[in-house]
Amino acid sequence: MTTLGLYLAQKSVNKSEVARKAGLTKARMNELTLNERSHLRAEELYLIALAIDVKPGDLLEVLYGDLTLGK
Repeated sequence: MTTLGLYLAQKSVNKSEVARKAGLTKARMNELTLNERSHLRAEELYLIALAIDVKPGDLLEVLYGDLTLGK
């Protein structure tokens, strides 16, 4: 499961409902939440954040806050 999948599970969010609200297919939502190799586009992150009523920046921090700059 991806970080997005874990986050949605912790919030007890219905993935099908989020997909519908965000305008994503159920297949794409499953890919984003189950496949570590999937790449979440900025547009998708923004729409998912709106669909689950969180600030897009907060969701970005949850998903990618552990990234650091290389030297």
